Amino acid sequence: MTDFLVKLFVKNHQDTDNTDVRTSYGVLSSIVGTICNVLLFTAKLLIGLFMHSLAIMADAFNNLSDAASSVISFVGVKMANKPADKEHPFGHGRIEYIAALIVSFLVIEVGFTFFKSSIEKIRNPQEISFEWIPFLFLVLSVGVKLWMSLFNRKLGKRIQSKVMLATSADSLGDVITTSATIVSILICHFTSVNIDAYAGLLVSLIVMWAGISIAKDTLEPLIGQGADPDLYRRITKEVKAYDGIVGTHDLIVHNYGPGRSIASIHAEVPRDVNIEVSHEIIDKIEREVGAKLNILLVIHMDPVETHDAEVLAMKEKLSCIIAALDPELAFHDFRVVKGQERINLIFDLEIPFSYGQKESERVAGQIRALMKEIDPRFECVIDMEKSFIAAE
Repeated sequence: MTDFLVKLFVKNHQDTDNTDVRTSYGVLSSIVGTICNVLLFTAKLLIGLFMHSLAIMADAFNNLSDAASSVISFVGVKMANKPADKEHPFGHGRIEYIAALIVSFLVIEVGFTFFKSSIEKIRNPQEISFEWIPFLFLVLSVGVKLWMSLFNRKLGKRIQSKVMLATSADSLGDVITTSATIVSILICHFTSVNIDAYAGLLVSLIVMWAGISIAKDTLEPLIGQGADPDLYRRITKEVKAYDGIVGTHDLIVHNYGPGRSIASIHAEVPRDVNIEVSHEIIDKIEREVGAKLNILLVIHMDPVETHDAEVLAMKEKLSCIIAALDPELAFHDFRVVKGQERINLIFDLEIPFSYGQKESERVAGQIRALMKEIDPRFECVIDMEKSFIAAE
């Protein structure tokens, strides 16, 4: 069913790196979500009123908030696809994240409203009426929500959309909440023990937790998260694959919305190669890799020594010392400035985020001391920095 809808409504559906195609996926998800959730809200509200069940009505309004979420997501996806302008040179892609954040607040508000109603119902319980036909419709709604979860999960993985994956998780949460409601109704029917209000309380807590989770996932790219490890590896691999590039470092990826990223990276080139030749290679990489990965790629060129045996030997000794101290440490931009009485070893040391200032200084001190043991003339000039890649 999912593939049928995608082929029917998404043109060039296999080109998932294309912004227009991603937008079409988002529109499809929003329309399907709106239609399904409005139908579920209507059915559950009528069933809840007929059976006098607060848990069912809470579940109904949860579906209404999901429908509102789909509408907001639809508007957000459309606005996010607006082209860049003078005021927003990087486009409007982050509007999609803002839309998802608004959705999370709506979900939390609905959950909190029914939390209060459930507390009141616990204090003043009301008898539940049971009928098999409305009950079976409620069971059917679980199947609909399960399909919606799988639908959004498949689309989300296909275009790597956090918004769709969050929607999938929310739908799966709805499956749990509706199932809990069904169990409470069955218990009441067969044992005459009315736990409807307690089930409503559980539903409201799950709904609020889903809203908080969506808000957390949405805030991360807005605040500024590190580069996705897979994207980091892809960019690094593609750049290193070109002749004339001997290494890379300092990759930074700026996220301006789903499928809208700007990346900068330092590419190391042999210092003895003509600068115009290296510059031509850099320009070619920016064009080709940028187009292949659907990113705006900016490359800074760093000339490095590749033939001086003495410099390479110093670099190898430093590499062994750093690796022995901590495999998570790395260094780059290694340069040697020789004087009559001292030899300056200048480099950038990349340290893990777990390191505090004292630990960073301790490691730098160890490196300086160990290099001096090799040659008293060695003076390490270290510029410490932290990685821009996100934790896996």
